[in-house]
Amino acid sequence: MRIDIITVLPEMLQSPLGCSIIKRACDKGLVEIHVHNLRDYTLNKHRKVDDYPFGGEAGMVMQIEPIDRAISALKAERDYDEVIFTSPDGEQFDQPMANSLSLLNNIIILCGHYKGIDYRIREHLITREISIGDYVLTGGEIPAVVITDAVVRLIPGVLGDEQSALSDSYQDNLLAPPVYSRPASYKGWDVPPILLSGHEAKIAEWRYEQALERTRRLRPDLLDRK
Repeated sequence: MRIDIITVLPEMLQSPLGCSIIKRACDKGLVEIHVHNLRDYTLNKHRKVDDYPFGGEAGMVMQIEPIDRAISALKAERDYDEVIFTSPDGEQFDQPMANSLSLLNNIIILCGHYKGIDYRIREHLITREISIGDYVLTGGEIPAVVITDAVVRLIPGVLGDEQSALSDSYQDNLLAPPVYSRPASYKGWDVPPILLSGHEAKIAEWRYEQALERTRRLRPDLLDRK
């Protein structure tokens, strides 16, 4: 899988994309992540990529030309399954969406900034708009990292135990059950005996019941999607 991220702040992405699971996935050759500085695609001698909005509204708007040049340059090299714009008014990002994106070959993520992007970009160049929540951030870099992290960890071979991702919260619209580790008893706080029993079928049943109970209590809205 290849992910190309277009941004005006490439340095903001270096740390989160250069460590932990994402770095290991890149080192294994399971995913390629390329960060592109939008300023490299502007013809402005001062490397500006924004200008005042028509109509006199406050704030600055990302211009259409450098973004079009960036996306066109990438598309000239390969086909892309999706060109994603991170936007607070996009589709709500969730686990099923992460699952579907992880099956694609090549995606572009455009990070918004300033007041927003020229709307013609959204009309003619973007194939999908995604939001990570009902709030506004300074730019789209953090959402791009969130999307990338959620997608990359689902690619086969990225996690040491491929079954681990299947038991995460939100898979099957359920929250994950409680997990415990050694010691089995600490300050009188004991691990549920069923987990020490070695009875795989009963443990699986307990985990499902716990996941269902936690979902009913903490996120009952998820059960409406089942």
